[in-house]
Amino acid sequence: MTDTYVQALADELCATHAPLLASAENDLALLRARLAIVTTWIHNPAYDETARAALARNLGLPAPATNQR
Repeated sequence: MTDTYVQALADELCATHAPLLASAENDLALLRARLAIVTTWIHNPAYDETARAALARNLGLPAPATNQR
C-alpha cells in the first residue's frame, strides 16, 4: 500500500464517520451532565437518606455520607 492510498482511505473514513463521532460525543456530554446532577442530589443531605443511598447503590455510585444528628 502506498502512503497516498492510506491517506485517502483515512480521509474517507474521517469524512464518513465524523458525524457519528460528533453525535456520540454530544450524547456523552449529556450523560455526564445528568450524572453530575444525580451525584449532587445523592450527596445533598436535604433529601431522604434511604432514597439517596438506594439510588447510589443502584447506579454503582459512592454512597452518600450519613447525616450526623
